Amino acid sequence: MLEQTFVHISGIGRKTEKALWDKGIRSWRDFLDAPRVIFSPGRDTLIRGILKESLAHLDDAAWFSERLPSQEAWRLFGRFGDRAAFLDIETAGADFGVDEITVIGLSGNGRADSFVAGFNLDDFEAAVSEYTLLVTFNGATFDLPFIRRAFPHISLPGAHIDLRYVLRRLGYSGGLKKIEEELGITRPPEVVGLSGLDAVGLWRAWLEGDASALSRLVAYNMADTVNLAPLMEMAYQRLSRSL
Repeated sequence: MLEQTFVHISGIGRKTEKALWDKGIRSWRDFLDAPRVIFSPGRDTLIRGILKESLAHLDDAAWFSERLPSQEAWRLFGRFGDRAAFLDIETAGADFGVDEITVIGLSGNGRADSFVAGFNLDDFEAAVSEYTLLVTFNGATFDLPFIRRAFPHISLPGAHIDLRYVLRRLGYSGGLKKIEEELGITRPPEVVGLSGLDAVGLWRAWLEGDASALSRLVAYNMADTVNLAPLMEMAYQRLSRSL
């Protein structure tokens, strides 16, 4: 998908991109190899320069993330999905300090790791640096701002897909659990029915001495994290087909 994308070029939107595809210009290479003028000599020269630069940055997710319209960031998944991290956080709630992260779940590359306040939360900074692309649900307004406040010097992956907006484009609205239910994605029995408010309560119960509460909180957070993967895959396939 990425090498068929033209919307990262200023002045080209989905309508113009589709017109290019309809003319048989279905990839960057097709445009570069075209023997005829596509738009105008001057504009073609400009676009060819950008496409050559695109090829040079083909493995640089951040470069494309800076240029793709935010609603088209999902296209990065086809190229960088094998280097993607799925991420979700829990917090202590306003009563315990709005900036306090309690658990961070991170999955990708066949791994699933939990980082817990008071145990190994500081290890998250090194772990996330191994990835190229982040996938979250509502991360743009919740997870990532919290993380940047908690880790002021962190270097997060340069590309981010927020599934909340990707799924809305496909007609799915509401919270993560509601969308999972609509799509038949299940959770472990011990965390079925839990919400973010329950996660705050579990952390408080842990602080008050309930050891089982922490295990349940970590399991809840990990369900939030790993369920992002099938949602992202489904969304990518459906949006790709729609184009």
